[in-house]
Amino acid sequence: MAGLVQFNVPDQLQAEQLQLVEKAQKKGKIRVGINEVTKAVERGQAKLVLIAMDVSPVEIVMHLPLLCDEKKIPFTYVKGKKELGEKAGLNVGTAAAVIADEGDAKKELQDIVKKLAELRK
Repeated sequence: MAGLVQFNVPDQLQAEQLQLVEKAQKKGKIRVGINEVTKAVERGQAKLVLIAMDVSPVEIVMHLPLLCDEKKIPFTYVKGKKELGEKAGLNVGTAAAVIADEGDAKKELQDIVKKLAELRK
């Protein structure tokens, strides 16, 4: 997994990110799955991309950090695809999710993006 993860995300921040996904799923708009996430990033509709660290094979998500950097879209990592899928409203896990519209969680999204920018320095 070392090839995928470019920076470590503390557990507390991962929990905040998953709460944000849950809020956005209820009142905003999210997209799940690698294809949907890739399309949202390419079209500039993404506000935050979440990538699961337990994806196998890792090659299926390796393009996402590069694409996000190219489009200047913040991205982050979460430990498990099962938990990411549950917070996104699915009964199965998902390798990646994107928040396209945060709903009424704009402040939380800004805080998380700011913390991620600090981690990447």
